[in-house]
Amino acid sequence: MSRMTGTLTPIQLAKAALRKEIKIRLANMTDGERERQSDIVTQKLLQLPMLKSSHRVSLYLNMNDEVQTIGILKHLLASDHACFIPHYSGSCMKMVQLKSWEDYLSLPETKWKIKQPKNTDDRPDALETGGLDLILVPGLGFTRKGDRLGRGKGYYDSYVRKCEETGKRPLLIALAFYEQICDTIPVSEMDRAVDVVLFPEKDELD
Repeated sequence: MSRMTGTLTPIQLAKAALRKEIKIRLANMTDGERERQSDIVTQKLLQLPMLKSSHRVSLYLNMNDEVQTIGILKHLLASDHACFIPHYSGSCMKMVQLKSWEDYLSLPETKWKIKQPKNTDDRPDALETGGLDLILVPGLGFTRKGDRLGRGKGYYDSYVRKCEETGKRPLLIALAFYEQICDTIPVSEMDRAVDVVLFPEKDELD
């Protein structure tokens, strides 16, 4: 918001309108379509050489309107990757390591039905133990070139800036449904673009 007027800036207004539009598109998807597109995106990701060459990988645990990541999680835990997930506390997010599938199953659920460690589970942030090679980034909307529209909290933009301050910026890969791809997205200097956007092309869905 503008400090002088308390009103939303033009970019914030444009983002709010686009978020509303994309949420409608996502709400109109069936569970079957979300699963079908998630399978396509997962296979694209698992074939990427840049994933295979990344040792320390962070992925989000999906909400209902996001590309499903449980299959990716199982793959990472079963392979030679160190796997990290987000831990949200107030206005801050850190990335903490999962040791095993059993470790994941033991985690409690938040009110958003997403698993994460309790606040009393004092796992170190990935930045304290060597950083990350790759982050799988969620979002509401993306352009093909990598501009990203988040949900408005700024968790990922802030975390990427912290990574940049260490001198080791991880590769950023977004996972998206076809319905989340936009021609343009309003961005500011605080927004961080992703390097790769994986989504099903229209001809893959026909």
